[in-house]
Amino acid sequence: MGFEQDIGNYFKFEERGATLNGELRAGLTTFLTMAYILIVNPAMLSVGGIPFDDALFATAIAAFVGCIVMGLWANLPFALAPGMGLNAYFTFAVVLGMGIDWKIALAAVLVEGVIFLIISLPQVGWRTQMINAIPKDLKIATGAGIGMFLAIIGLREMGWIQDDGATLVNLATTEAFGSGQYAIYQHGAIISMVALLAIAIMMARGVKGAIIYGILGASLYGWIVGAYDPYNDFAAGGAGWASSEASWPEEIFGFVGMPEESLGAAFGAFGDISNNLADFMLVMIAFLFVDIFDTAGTLYSVGRQAGYVNEDDELQNSDEAFMSDAAATIAGAVCGTSTTTTYIESAAGVEEGGKTGLTAVVVGVLMLSGLFLSGIFQAIPTFAAACALVIVGATMMKQATEIDWDDKEMMLPAFLTMVLMPFTYSIADGIAWGVISYVAIKLGMGKADEPGPIMYGIAVFMLMFYLGPGDQSTFGWLFSTIFG
Repeated sequence: MGFEQDIGNYFKFEERGATLNGELRAGLTTFLTMAYILIVNPAMLSVGGIPFDDALFATAIAAFVGCIVMGLWANLPFALAPGMGLNAYFTFAVVLGMGIDWKIALAAVLVEGVIFLIISLPQVGWRTQMINAIPKDLKIATGAGIGMFLAIIGLREMGWIQDDGATLVNLATTEAFGSGQYAIYQHGAIISMVALLAIAIMMARGVKGAIIYGILGASLYGWIVGAYDPYNDFAAGGAGWASSEASWPEEIFGFVGMPEESLGAAFGAFGDISNNLADFMLVMIAFLFVDIFDTAGTLYSVGRQAGYVNEDDELQNSDEAFMSDAAATIAGAVCGTSTTTTYIESAAGVEEGGKTGLTAVVVGVLMLSGLFLSGIFQAIPTFAAACALVIVGATMMKQATEIDWDDKEMMLPAFLTMVLMPFTYSIADGIAWGVISYVAIKLGMGKADEPGPIMYGIAVFMLMFYLGPGDQSTFGWLFSTIFG
């Protein structure tokens, strides 16, 4: 009882209305919704040359460091891990597209993490000033947009939507996934929809742990019947990160081992940077840009849902939260993974009642289990975990009602912020064009003094990132001119 009381005192259970069981349950919920990263991130980075086992080790360690710092220092229930989208950019755009060695790309992530840490220091305060300068309605729209982003990811992974050459997206069909090889009771799309409805019913009835029960129930059923996992059927247009057929874990225990090539590789790459400094600078700026706005949008939105945004529209312990993210990025780059960021899946734990940093600590400890129990996490069907993303997306959409839609000057920027996130598959793109359109409309209305210097600076920076001569951004053109 004394130990539990000490934990409660440290994490301020009484002040925040938290309980030990609730925090543990919330941590497990968040972990189950993002455990896929332990498999997906190494699978993606290995395409770019980083050994799979090295990347798995780096993924687990980066997530552990970020979650522990976030939990013990910032005392916020937000989980971190190497970011989806950022790892794709690392592999396909930087390593394969630009031909930059993965060791140099890791060095760019490391430098970006250090810069991120410096601008997040309370003595500097640039990150907090920047977030506070963004209008409240745009920040609220960010939360709703992230909800839509979660929903499209979840529906895709559930097997309910697919890409379409004519309409971009369309309702998926059984014929498109599996060609009729599986009975309807074996189809992951059907199983996940049943699980999604079951979660919604349990939540409506006030059942604690509804999301966990849904994920575990869908997983167990999928293993028993050998269910078809449509998202992982590469031949039928799926991502193909794991097996397309659910099956029981082949192994339980087994240490992945220390990294053989990636550990410290970023430091050894600095000697080669001078040969392509322009590309290095462009990549580093791109990583920094996406990391800043992905993290800011996620922290504010999930923090608002968790009740950690005060009456002045400021996120509690924001400096500590941003620095936790930066520390995790640095640790990940040193070990051998792309940029680490705060996860939107944290909203699942918040929805389950997570209120303190203990939720994040639980996620961090469970992430370490990826070093020993990767077989179990690899066996969790994608469709089973994906239903949690859709239900959390639905809960986050309620924030849209708080936007002042009668304000014609804010209407379009807020709308673009929301819809561009799912349409571009990027939180950063949604925030960027929301800000740019807001500043442009204020200028068009003759209200040049309203955005303020920080908003002008953000808008100009973003325009330089997106626009430039030819097929280059302004940054790319400048760096190639100066360093090329």
